[in-house]
Amino acid sequence: MFALYNSNITMIYSSELIKGTLKTIVLKLLSDNNRMYGYEITQKVKELTGDKIQITEGALYPTLHALESDGLLSVETEFIGKRVRKYYSLSTSGKQKSQEKISELADFMNTMKYLLDIKTA
Repeated sequence: MFALYNSNITMIYSSELIKGTLKTIVLKLLSDNNRMYGYEITQKVKELTGDKIQITEGALYPTLHALESDGLLSVETEFIGKRVRKYYSLSTSGKQKSQEKISELADFMNTMKYLLDIKTA
C-alpha cells in the first residue's frame, strides 16, 4: 500500500509484516522509554519510522494485554482530569525477554537477507 505525503511517496508496510514484530517493537520502545501509554506508543512508532509503520489501537491493545498476561509488563493507572490513563513498563522478566526478542528479530532479518539474496551497501 502506498500513501502520498507532501509530494513524496512513502511506503506503508503491510499489517502482515508488522503483526509478527509488534511485540518486539513494543518491548523495545518500553525498554528505551521506561514507561509509556498506548497512544504515545503509536505516535512514537510513527515518528521513528517516518510514518512507514502505523499501529492501530485494534492491534496495539491486544498486544499490550498479551504481554501483560505473560508477565512481561507492569501497568500503572493515573487519573488525568476525569480520564484514566494506563502506563505500561517492562517487568523484570520483560526486560530480559525484550533483549531476547530483539536478538531473535535481528538474526531473523539477517537470515532473510541471505535467503532473499539482498545485498547491503
